[in-house]
Formats: sequence, structure tokens, C-alpha cells
Amino acid sequence: MTLLQRIGYYLGGFSIGLVILAFFFNGKKTSCSYGPDSRVLKNIRMKKIEYANDIQAQLLSNNLDSVAVNYVLKKGNINFSESNAREKPCGIYLIEGDYNDKEIALTIQNCDSIATITNFRTTD
Repeated sequence: MTLLQRIGYYLGGFSIGLVILAFFFNGKKTSCSYGPDSRVLKNIRMKKIEYANDIQAQLLSNNLDSVAVNYVLKKGNINFSESNAREKPCGIYLIEGDYNDKEIALTIQNCDSIATITNFRTTD
């Protein structure tokens, strides 16, 4: 078998594999959350989000709403040096992100079934 034939068989099998993968994953919401930031943010987004007592008022006073919080939870970064992920019973994470030219920092207490926003701050 010549080198050209081997390359042809390889590309043929690779193409069939791509078609099969496209068929199986078509329409499914698959994601590749391999980094620590991505895994924690995905874990938090899958849970019910609750707000501590005065957080809702702080958001409204800064002309922000749950859309801004969801955006930061999707596109933000976790500051692991200021977070306490091993806190018992719930880990505490500081999530920083930008929304409409405002820097937003959320402190979230990530429990088993609920994620509670315990602190909020913003800078223009």
C-alpha cells in the first residue's frame, strides 16, 4: 500500500468520524468546560441563584438587574486568590466581570443546591 493510499484511507475514516459526531451532537447543548473557572461558573449557573438581603436594592441603585448578574456569571473570571473554595459547608467565590463598561464583583456562596450572592460591588 502506497503512502498516498494510506493518506486517502485516513482522511476517509476521519471524514466519516466527523459526520457521525456532527450527527450525534447536532442540537445538543454540549460544552467543553475543562478549566477551573469554567467548571465553577457552570456549576453556579446550574443552581438556583438567590440574593442576600440588600443585594437586590444595591443592584437597582446601580441600574443593574439579573441580566447583568447572569452575564457576569457567564463571561466573568473567578479570583481564586480572594476566594475560599474549601469553606465548609459552602465554598465562597469572588467573581469579577464587565457589564456595560462597569466592573462588577460578586461574592457568591456556592452550596449544594443554591448559590447565594452575598456581596456586590461595582466601579464605573
